[in-house]
Amino acid sequence: MLARGNPDHAQRSASFAAQLPSGVVAGYWPIRDEADPRALMRALEARGAVLALPRIECGTLSFRRWNEGDVLIDNPHGIAEPRAEAEVLAPNLVLVPLLAFDASGHRLGYGGGYYDRVLPDLKAFRIGVAYAGQEVPLLPHEPHDHPLDAVVTEEGVRRFTKRPG
Repeated sequence: MLARGNPDHAQRSASFAAQLPSGVVAGYWPIRDEADPRALMRALEARGAVLALPRIECGTLSFRRWNEGDVLIDNPHGIAEPRAEAEVLAPNLVLVPLLAFDASGHRLGYGGGYYDRVLPDLKAFRIGVAYAGQEVPLLPHEPHDHPLDAVVTEEGVRRFTKRPG
């Protein structure tokens, strides 16, 4: 599912994309060794999705329209994001970066809490993007933590029990 130098990944991403809602898809620009969602983003865009990337503003994330080739700027954390003048969009599908996930769909992020603060307010399908080796038996979580709907790895898709609401 992930771009990792394997030609099958683009084909599998396209196949997975066909099962997902289209509309506005918020992806992310990978940093360090994060799983790269861009093949999946391109497959969704080929199905008619409008792409967005996160931008940190006033301690929270907004999702800004992004097209291949648009100039990105590095924020203070060194993460590439759209310019402030890019159109704000409300995604119905969010691809979420993570450090680890468990069998319940809970995730561990980088500690900034940006996705933790924004995900509860979105009426969006939430897909973690990871490598299979990032799965752990159990992550601590609190009542305010919202699990993902699914996680996609190079080995396939893990779907989790539907969350309430």
